[in-house]
Amino acid sequence: MSRFYMEDKSGTRSFFLRSIVIILVALLFFFVGSLFSLGALSVIYKTTPIELLKGNISGKTSLDLQGKKESKSGALYSFDEEVNMVAEEVLPSVVNIRVTVTRKDIFGNKQEIEGVGSGIIYKEDGYIITNNHVVGEATEIIVTLADGKEFPAELVGADANTDIAVIKIDAKGLKPAAFTSIENVKIGQIAIALGSPFGLQKSVTLGVISALERDIPALGGTIPMVGLLQTDATINPGNSGGPLVNSDGQVMGINTIIFSTSGSSSGVGFAIPSDIAVNIARQIIKFGKARIPFMGIEMGVNNTEIKGVYIDKVTKGYPAEKAGLAAGDIITEFGGVKVETSYQLLAKILIYNVGDKIELVIYRDGSYLSLTVILVEKPEILPNQ
Repeated sequence: MSRFYMEDKSGTRSFFLRSIVIILVALLFFFVGSLFSLGALSVIYKTTPIELLKGNISGKTSLDLQGKKESKSGALYSFDEEVNMVAEEVLPSVVNIRVTVTRKDIFGNKQEIEGVGSGIIYKEDGYIITNNHVVGEATEIIVTLADGKEFPAELVGADANTDIAVIKIDAKGLKPAAFTSIENVKIGQIAIALGSPFGLQKSVTLGVISALERDIPALGGTIPMVGLLQTDATINPGNSGGPLVNSDGQVMGINTIIFSTSGSSSGVGFAIPSDIAVNIARQIIKFGKARIPFMGIEMGVNNTEIKGVYIDKVTKGYPAEKAGLAAGDIITEFGGVKVETSYQLLAKILIYNVGDKIELVIYRDGSYLSLTVILVEKPEILPNQ
C-alpha cells in the first residue's frame, strides 16, 4: 500500500514536469512565430514592428484601411450605378420592332417571314430611326415601346446605301434620344449597346469603341458603308437598328452589322455614325427618301507623296467640273477636314445635304488651291465618267 502511494506520487510529479516543458516549448514556438509574422508584415506594409503593433500601416490606422477598402468597393459600385443610370435614361427611347416580310419561294409561292429588330425614338411625335435591312421590305411593322405598349408603324422611307430607315407610330409625348457627333467619339471609350437581340427586349451590353472609320465595300449596287464605329459590345441579330451610346447616354451610332462566322456576336460589331444616321433621317422625314449628295468625280489610286484623294476623272456638267476640279487634282481637305482616302471623303459627303456649298482644298501642279463645290443629288443611274 505504501509502495503504491509512493509510485503514484512520483508519476504525478513527472507528468507535471512534462506538461510544464511542453507549455514552455509551445510558448517559445508561438513567440518565435509571432516575431516572424511581425517581421514579415512590417516588410509588406513598409513600417516598423512597433508601428505595426500600434495598429499603423503605412501611416494608416486599421480604421483607415477599412475606409480604403470601402473606397475601392465604392468605386466599383459607382461604376455599376453609372451604367445603370445610363440604361435607365436611354431604355425609354429604345423600341422593339417586329416585322413581317412577304417573299416568294423557288416555286413562286408567297411566304410570310417574321423578323425582329430594334429602333431609337428620334422625335417625340413618333418618328423612329432603325435599319433599312430591318424594315425596308416589311409588309407589316409592329413597334413595342419600353412600357410594353404596341403600335402599328408605317415606313416613312429607307435608304439601302446607308442602311438607315425611318418609321412612324401614332403616338405623342415619346422620349427622343440625345445624339452626339462622331467628332466627340474616341477609341477606347465606353460603349453601351441597347436593343432586342433575338427579340429579348430591353437588353443592355457593355464594351468599348474598338476602332473608328471602318469601311465595308459596296454590295448589291449600293455605295460603300463608310466611317463605321467598331465595338466589342455584344451585338446579335435583333440589335440591328438599336443605339450604341456613350457613358452620358448619348447616341454615337446605330447598330447595323456584325462580323461573325456563326451568325452571332464574336466581339466585332459595327454602328453607323450618328452624324450620317441623323442627316439621312432628316432627309427621309423631309423628302420621303434619302438624297445622297454627289460631286461627279471618279477617284483613283494616289501614287504621289501628297496625302489626299486622287481624282481620276471628272463628270461633265456636274459640281466638280463647275467648281474647276480636273483629273489629276488631289483633294486634301473637304469642308475644313483633312481627307486621305476615298472612303473618308465619302463619309464626309454623307453628313452634308444637297445644295450645300463646301470648301475644298486641292493640290495641283505643286500648289494648293481653294475651291467651292455645290453638292447635287446622286442620280439613280450614274453618268459615264
